[in-house]
Amino acid sequence: MGRIFEVRKHTMFARWNRMAKQFAKIGKEITIAVKSGGSDPGSNPALRRVIQNARAVNMPKDKVDAAIKRASGRDAANYTEVIYEGYAPHGVAVLVETATDNPTRTVANVRSIFTKFEGNLASTGSVSFMFRKLGVFRLNPEGINQDDLELYLMDHGLDEMGEGTGEKGEAQIVVRCAFDDFGQVQKALEDRGITPVSAEHEYLCNTPISLPDYQATEVMTLLDKLEQDDDVQNVYHTLA
Repeated sequence: MGRIFEVRKHTMFARWNRMAKQFAKIGKEITIAVKSGGSDPGSNPALRRVIQNARAVNMPKDKVDAAIKRASGRDAANYTEVIYEGYAPHGVAVLVETATDNPTRTVANVRSIFTKFEGNLASTGSVSFMFRKLGVFRLNPEGINQDDLELYLMDHGLDEMGEGTGEKGEAQIVVRCAFDDFGQVQKALEDRGITPVSAEHEYLCNTPISLPDYQATEVMTLLDKLEQDDDVQNVYHTLA
């Protein structure tokens, strides 16, 4: 019985940590969006997108409203978005997206994690050419004719459309486009009356690397440590 309790406690703690990390990430994105485009979602597409993403991770409305209010104040933090590039063990390329109010601290932390787990921080441009930056929209498929939507979006920058699953395993439609076409696809969906479950960007690697399990575990350990850092927003890699 004690063992079952410990497993449940560990699972709940891991879930709480993940939720806290997601909320902190959204909070920074809200600050960046408000500072660049104002606090009115109606006239700030970036903020509107972040609010949609907050709903997707079940961030309470009062926390979202509080984050917008803080971001509108004079004492709001100034975050700089910085991408670091490096290699995990066994030649796996890694992109690390950060949002930081102290780049000196952030680069030191990121470098330390790479070094500690047998990787190395690389110079700008060393691995970014291995990735494509895409816009990604996740949609609730209910009431959507997928064939019709695909034909419609092909005229508005669609790269690919397929099926996926959400946080709780629910079915979703996944729409991808070149990042330069993000705004165009977002507007096309809005014109159709479709509100995405989430709308983000991602870096998709051109050539994934397959590794034996024991080597892949070493890579995943480094990636996990990077994702736990408070300044890190997203981690992308070439591990298959």
